[in-house]
Amino acid sequence: QVHPVESGGGLVQAGGSLRLSCAASGRTFSSYFTGWFRQAPGKDREFVAAISMSSGSTRYADSVKGRFTISRDNAKNTVTLQMNSLKPEDTALYYCATGPRDFVYDYWGQGTQVTVSS
Repeated sequence: QVHPVESGGGLVQAGGSLRLSCAASGRTFSSYFTGWFRQAPGKDREFVAAISMSSGSTRYADSVKGRFTISRDNAKNTVTLQMNSLKPEDTALYYCATGPRDFVYDYWGQGTQVTVSS
């Protein structure tokens, strides 16, 4: 199975934290990029964060900088998105995706719901 599998979503109050995990197998995980994206009801899917599995370099959307942290564990083939200081506008279905390079993601997970109450 090469499609990533997300976990860790849930309901949290504003100001709280959640940790999302992305597990992938079936591809050379260490040489790929892994990204997190989200889609709120009635809105387009948007980029959240990405990480190079080989170098560990990261990229974030302006809306989450300073609040979200993406990290990797190559030994476990997992990527974690630590989300702090959550806001109601962070409510969305969060997707993990992997690809051969940043901005090019070809395998997508099914998504995990994050709901932030005010």
